[in-house]
Amino acid sequence: MRVFKFGGASCNSIERIQNLPTILNKYRDEQIVMIISAMGKTTNALEIVAQEYYKGNCLKSVELLNEIKQLHLTTSQSLLKTSFNICAEKLQEYFIETEKLLHSEKVYEYDFYYDQIVSIGELLSTCIISFYLNEVGINNHLLDVRTILKTDDNYREATINWNATQQQIAAYPFHQSLTITQGFIGSTPKNFITTLGREGSDYTAAVFANLLNAESLTIWKDVDGVMNADPKSINDAQLIHELSFNEVIEMSYYGAQVIHPKTIKPLQNKGIPLYVKSFINIDNAGTVISAKAVNNLPPIIVVKTNQVLIHLHTKDFSFVGEEPMAALYKIFSTVKIKPNLIQTGAISIQICLDNWEEKIEQLKQLTAHLFNIDITTQLQLLTIRHYTNELKNNMLANKDVLLIQQSKETFQALYLS
Repeated sequence: MRVFKFGGASCNSIERIQNLPTILNKYRDEQIVMIISAMGKTTNALEIVAQEYYKGNCLKSVELLNEIKQLHLTTSQSLLKTSFNICAEKLQEYFIETEKLLHSEKVYEYDFYYDQIVSIGELLSTCIISFYLNEVGINNHLLDVRTILKTDDNYREATINWNATQQQIAAYPFHQSLTITQGFIGSTPKNFITTLGREGSDYTAAVFANLLNAESLTIWKDVDGVMNADPKSINDAQLIHELSFNEVIEMSYYGAQVIHPKTIKPLQNKGIPLYVKSFINIDNAGTVISAKAVNNLPPIIVVKTNQVLIHLHTKDFSFVGEEPMAALYKIFSTVKIKPNLIQTGAISIQICLDNWEEKIEQLKQLTAHLFNIDITTQLQLLTIRHYTNELKNNMLANKDVLLIQQSKETFQALYLS
């Protein structure tokens, strides 16, 4: 049993979908579970649909959804010769379900609606790809992951119920040579859709690999493997051929987008190697991530954009002691946010966060009785693992730096974009 995960870039065009059989035919005699993300930038487009709906712009949200519908219908029509009508009927079912929601009255928090709307992207992509592969002779079974992957109701960052999910997986006949299902989404005990956080398809794949005791997990991407930096922004980014689980956990923690932060643990627990390979250059070795320690790594550079610095200053100039800090961490838990960087002083605390406006507003309200609050936006957070002084100086040249933290292994700087 192998688990494959294909991200949005691997199916963002007709040509790339038509490339999938080339990969799958190399593993034709093996059992494969194939986890697929939404096509291209569909998730981003659906996020705007959710935002417009929640702001009360029903007609605008429906209009935007129709654009997404036409794109998927056009794609399926271009790919399918004999099964387009059946596929289109299935796609239409998903869109009707979402359109009903867009015309409904709002009674829940935004995160609930976000999950119900944005999750359609994975259902659409897997439907089209399943029909296409069957047409070209790669028989497969399309599995609705909502019936398998069970979670709590922490919308947008749901926690998996491992026992319930294990029971569902054990009951499903994975004897087919190829099973196709969705990444990123699950469902609550009441069958409301949940999502696992952005890039959660990697995590879905790791969960399946763990519970199926897979031989390996392969994540197919548009790069040759794990790079030491984003090649779209760093010209001399290097391919790293081997990494340890521990190193990738560190990279993920600091925001490297190549692997989802929660992906590694299910693999590490069972010693399942993770391969990151190119769906363009399929014969390249890529990167293998395992329990093996790897030394002499190059500097690893992560830049997180759209960051916010929140400066909390005690109202009565009292010291920031255990009680205010304990209250602050309780608020973090309540609001369900994870600071990317914290720096404390005698009477103040500085916190760097992703710019989630709704959660930051909640944080402001819940901390107002303890602190005076200042917020700086439009920031970037640079993290360098295994840094050199020359590299960090070059990276920060001409930058307006607001905050620096460093240890023996890791350097971080927050600066204006």
